[in-house]
Amino acid sequence: MAERPFDVVLFGATGFVGALTAEHLAAAGGPGTRVALAGRSPERLAEVRSRLGEPGRDWALVEVDATDAVGLRRLAARTTVLATTVGPYARDGRHVVTACAEEGTHYADLTGELLFVRWALETVDARARETGARIVHSCGFDSIPSDLGVLLTADRASADGEGTLADTTLVVRSMRGASRVEPSTPPASRRSRCRPTPACGASCAPRTRSARARRMNPLHGPRHARDASAGCAGGPGPSATPRRGTGWAAS
Repeated sequence: MAERPFDVVLFGATGFVGALTAEHLAAAGGPGTRVALAGRSPERLAEVRSRLGEPGRDWALVEVDATDAVGLRRLAARTTVLATTVGPYARDGRHVVTACAEEGTHYADLTGELLFVRWALETVDARARETGARIVHSCGFDSIPSDLGVLLTADRASADGEGTLADTTLVVRSMRGASRVEPSTPPASRRSRCRPTPACGASCAPRTRSARARRMNPLHGPRHARDASAGCAGGPGPSATPRRGTGWAAS
């Protein structure tokens, strides 16, 4: 890949998750890392940059919209990596990932939208392979922590000689920073333990979850459980709540 003006472009830097990502880049990017912040509003981009202190003082600002296919193509051509926090991705992510595939630019997002991932595989994967672009989906809160949680649970089950996992889910112990969780919702309604099995008995029965709590949790699904012959493996895990226009916000 030829030398490009930027090492990383963060698209969607003015959103909730985007601003957090910008702060992380400023803290961990290291001297000499060439970063640009991109989004629809130059004024809001400048505001985000002003909060980053000395590391982000000279970062470039690029005005571009998720619907601007030509502008996104030009942006992708100027950077080695493009990370986007702009969602929902089925609506706002297609031009971005297409631009990266066409320009050989490495791409990362935090989508939890499986249909968008499927669309990208079917539509841009072949072109990305031709240009050398690496397309990495689902780097967000509702993806990496849950994957690591499943891995750690499976490793512990194996180390304890308790068998393997049958299915898994995310189980919430605490929440912070969510935009759609109201303080009046009792914490107990957002907790659960593993599904009872013949090996673990009724003591592991899940607590009752209110219909309201189920509606707020877009990742509600089957619970952590090992094979019935191996007991249970319920445990804490993260959840996530979508924030309009900024991808997924940790909850």
